[in-house]
Amino acid sequence: MAQVWKCSGLRWSADGPVLTWQGGRSSALTWGKRVAFEVVEGGVRTCVGARGHACPLRAVVPGRSTGARCEECARLDRAHSVAADTIADDRRTYHVYLAWFGPGMTKVGITAVERGTARLLEQGAVCFSWLGAGPLMAARRTEELLRAALKVPDRLPYGEKRAVRSALPAGTAERATELAELHRRAIALGGWPESLERSPFRPVDHVVAFGLEGVAAAVGEVSELVAGGIVSGELVAAAGPDLHLATESGAVVLDTRLMTGWELGPAGRTAFSVPVRPLKEARGVQDGLF
Repeated sequence: MAQVWKCSGLRWSADGPVLTWQGGRSSALTWGKRVAFEVVEGGVRTCVGARGHACPLRAVVPGRSTGARCEECARLDRAHSVAADTIADDRRTYHVYLAWFGPGMTKVGITAVERGTARLLEQGAVCFSWLGAGPLMAARRTEELLRAALKVPDRLPYGEKRAVRSALPAGTAERATELAELHRRAIALGGWPESLERSPFRPVDHVVAFGLEGVAAAVGEVSELVAGGIVSGELVAAAGPDLHLATESGAVVLDTRLMTGWELGPAGRTAFSVPVRPLKEARGVQDGLF
């Protein structure tokens, strides 16, 4: 292949999803755009490193790993993240939020106020509302309070988020119903840190931003990329790290995190030739290059 790129992942801008590439190149994605690339024949997937540093071992990582990091780089990356609770001197203000992904699927989380709604778009939140804002430790304590009192998780598997996208209620009001009730119960709880200012319920809906309105249900998801494999399809929707591609066999979801670590080039053919598996079935109501 004359040209080879390495994907750095999908980010969300004010105008929509953008694929980023090592070296600073980026590809804006719009509905109807053809997404087509080929994994370099004979190539292997290598660790993407941590915190902006290359993996010293250039370790080979599994095709199904969404992190694309070896064990050591994954440990270093997490050790310096907000989620690891190791940054006690972070002076930024944080939002606490409730995010809804589909019927029976709501989570609580925190994100730096300076990031705006980027974190919610990255997670594929269909609808969300802020709960409050304050210092990092106060936001963390509030998150723990809601997890314990309301049995709302702080993590949801992406496979479960994909499974419910084809069963979303049609109206914005209906999509905000569960969120409104949880927000009401959360605000009524005692024990909130005094330094965290509560926010009124103001739901933000991402169905239009994600292109999910009227989109066909996906028939499967890419399980991994393989050397010599081709991905080719028309972009019909995107949510979080996922691209929904229309192919000859129906809509297929590509988690762009599976692209990192591979050398990719232009697709010489249009055939879709990477492994695809059926989507997980939706679970019941929440208990406790181109």
